[in-house]
Amino acid sequence: MIRVLFVCLGNICRSPTAEGVFRDLIRREGLADRIVTDSCGTSDWHIGGPPDERATAEAAKRGIDLSDLRARQIHRDDFAAFEYVLGMDDANIAKLLALCPPARQDRVKLFLSFAPEVGRADVPDPYYGGADGFSKVFDMIDAASKGLLADIRSRHLSDT
Repeated sequence: MIRVLFVCLGNICRSPTAEGVFRDLIRREGLADRIVTDSCGTSDWHIGGPPDERATAEAAKRGIDLSDLRARQIHRDDFAAFEYVLGMDDANIAKLLALCPPARQDRVKLFLSFAPEVGRADVPDPYYGGADGFSKVFDMIDAASKGLLADIRSRHLSDT
């Protein structure tokens, strides 16, 4: 079982969108029994809350349901539990590396590193913008999800 954790600041916009998109992708690819997803935030601002309504609406427009997701904060145990700990931006990565035991730091990566074709390193936070920001972020996340799955297949699931 491969475990993937998506991380942003509050766990209400980018990381739950990434979890939902990637979860849908692995379901469609028949890999839901081999890959587990989760998401969290580096802050404790929204613990227990649902994803932002704009993220939920954009996902729904694309056939993805985020309604079962609830925000949580990163825990030190997550670095041992997940093979991939994927931050949405440099600030998330800095906080993750500060919490992460040195022996597990190779698990922490920028999510968009799996989508070099996007042409940027950070998934921008759409929270303070309009709905179009959520659409753009969704497209970036979709591209990175496909790259991530290719990486997982090549490193861990060579039989698929």
